[in-house]
Amino acid sequence: MFFSSNIKFFRKRTGRTQDDVAVALGMKRSTLSGYENAVAEPGMDALISFSNYYRIAIDTLVKVDLAKLPESQLRQLEKGYDVFIRGSNLRVLSTTVGPDNNENIELVAEKAKAGYKTGFADPEYISILPTFRLPFLSRQKKYRTFQVSGDSMLPIPNGAWVTGVFIQDWNAIRDRDACIILTTEEGVVFKVVENKIRSEGKLILHSLNTAYDPYSITVNDIREIWQFVNFISSDLPENFEDETYRLVQTVKKLQKEVKAIQTKLDI
Repeated sequence: MFFSSNIKFFRKRTGRTQDDVAVALGMKRSTLSGYENAVAEPGMDALISFSNYYRIAIDTLVKVDLAKLPESQLRQLEKGYDVFIRGSNLRVLSTTVGPDNNENIELVAEKAKAGYKTGFADPEYISILPTFRLPFLSRQKKYRTFQVSGDSMLPIPNGAWVTGVFIQDWNAIRDRDACIILTTEEGVVFKVVENKIRSEGKLILHSLNTAYDPYSITVNDIREIWQFVNFISSDLPENFEDETYRLVQTVKKLQKEVKAIQTKLDI
């Protein structure tokens, strides 16, 4: 039970005094102090008041140690993305932080994908994943990197490391966003999405490689969504000779042929 420590933590985080909060909630300062120091047990009316005041669900105030959450998740809570308030499958994300209390980027290699499918919500499993940092990414957001396999997303090559930012509100995903999606059936997939959640409760997934047909998944089959940020690969992407490149080469070839003709005519 973390209620007492949580209300003290959020009061200090928001820069409010005990008098400020007590007046806002219509209670005595001594009563609030008793709650914060765990010498008094709040009734249901008090729990509801604190929940409304901080815009955090009662379950979160009671069950989650807010002081141990990384900054990105605290900011999500403050924006209203609370798993208990929303009543959805969205949840508090298992994550790791470094000695400086800034979030790591966990690496999910190809061999780790099977374990990630079942261990994604287990803090102990997440804690053993390799980690790194990308200094040009925001410290206010949560990122994770996955190794992709196959040729369905060419020109992003097989074995590339794809980094995504964690998406709490799936309705905010735009059509044509590229996303790493954790599903109950396939595990981790990397696709371009067409968002039909509001109208049909599903996403339609498209591959960049047109040899693969699009298919749909329902929200009940989704566990996590990470929006594409960048990828790292030691290989040059396949199909890098695009139409522009081929056009340039054709023009150069024609120029050589014209020059050769002119040379013959000058002889």
